[in-house]
Amino acid sequence: MSTKLLLSQQQILDKIYFIRGFKVMIDRDLAELYQVETKQLKRQVRRNIERFPEDFMFELSKEEWNNLRCQFGTSNLGGTRYAPMVFTEQGVAMLSSVLSSPRAIQTNIHIIWVFSKMRELLSEHQDLLSKI
Repeated sequence: MSTKLLLSQQQILDKIYFIRGFKVMIDRDLAELYQVETKQLKRQVRRNIERFPEDFMFELSKEEWNNLRCQFGTSNLGGTRYAPMVFTEQGVAMLSSVLSSPRAIQTNIHIIWVFSKMRELLSEHQDLLSKI
C-alpha cells in the first residue's frame, strides 16, 4: 500500500450497500469520492456500456431506490430524476478504465482494497462458522 491514502476505510465502507445479492456502490457516492459530477460518471459509463455487464453495473428499480432511500430517513439521495446506477466490485474496477483522472485511479485502488478486505473477513468468518 504505497499509495497516498486519500480516503479512510470507513468512508468507503459507509458507501457500500447489499442489493440483489451484490455488494455495490451508488453512482452518486462514487462520483463524490472521485470528485466528479454524477452526470459525468454516468455519461462515461453509457459511452462505454459494453464494459459493464449486469454483474458489474445495473440500474436500480424504482422500488429498490425507494427502499434504499428509506434506509436514510430524510434522504439526501432524493431529487434525482433518473434511476441510480450501482456498481459491484468488478464495476468499480472497470470504472478506472473510463475515468482516468489521478483522483479516480487512486480512489479506485482504495475501494478495491476495501472490497478485498471485506471478502477476506467474510472468508475468515465462514471458516469459524464451519468449525462450530
